[in-house]
Amino acid sequence: MSRILRAAAAQLGPIQRADSRPATLKRLIDLLEHAASKGAQLVVFPELALTTFFPRWLLEPSELDGYYEPAMPNPNVAPLFDRARELGVGFYLGYAEKTPEGLHYNSAITVGPDGKILSKYRKVHLPGSVEPRPGAKVHQLEKRYFLYGDLGFEAFYGPDAWGAPVTGMLICNDRRWPEGWRSYGLQGTELMLIGYNSAAYDPNGGTSEDQALRTFHSMLATQGNAYMNSTWAISTAKAGVEDGFGLIGSSCIVDPNGVVVAQAQTLEDEVIVADCDLDACKQGKEKMFNFANHRRPQHYHRLVDQVGAQLPPKR
Repeated sequence: MSRILRAAAAQLGPIQRADSRPATLKRLIDLLEHAASKGAQLVVFPELALTTFFPRWLLEPSELDGYYEPAMPNPNVAPLFDRARELGVGFYLGYAEKTPEGLHYNSAITVGPDGKILSKYRKVHLPGSVEPRPGAKVHQLEKRYFLYGDLGFEAFYGPDAWGAPVTGMLICNDRRWPEGWRSYGLQGTELMLIGYNSAAYDPNGGTSEDQALRTFHSMLATQGNAYMNSTWAISTAKAGVEDGFGLIGSSCIVDPNGVVVAQAQTLEDEVIVADCDLDACKQGKEKMFNFANHRRPQHYHRLVDQVGAQLPPKR
């Protein structure tokens, strides 16, 4: 029996700082409905999909509370959960989390077609800095507003209606690091869900990176890691000029060979859809990379020791 999941990336255009929560949530629901009309069973929204990318600003503590979600679901997002459940469509959603203990994380959840949360992930590879750069007009302050994720890279099974794929989640900068992908890959991941808000410039200062290069790096990281771990990857952007500063687009769905099968063409709200044959992961997992017999993590420390032994002494 075939295991084909019709999945969608629901790219968001910019969410301005002045935009209201109800207006933003309506955009998400419209995208969800559009994807469902195309037969999508799973919709992947971006990182921080409910707000502007607020870590670009140096904010007072009193300004921050409105950006965090105290629970999932909560009354502010319940209409999205309700409509998804009515449609029988699951979704991945990135958001700013505030725990009952008052801790803050850059988080994402995957929700099944019944409206129940299947798994939660907290971003591990936080970019930027704690302190703002003197004289800068825009910042990257994720380290100021979030703690490093503490849930690790724990794969989970999607529902039977999706073909029960072994599923993983990453958020934005995580996709640039091989450790997360390989941690999931060694668990047999067949479907990687990613949301991002990536600047169309170097957010840490400098002029060596522009929109074209950063878009290339985004695609390279997703395609290369999907291939090396033989997994489908759905990578979804918040794009366009947000609060006066650019975000790259190019949301994409990539197959286990690293081939882009669908890609966004705008920097606005846009839905792309693809049929993901989960059994296509077998070629890489069983033949090319032979995960069952090679690349076992218990052997990695030996490789590290061997490489370390060859290095000259530090001066």
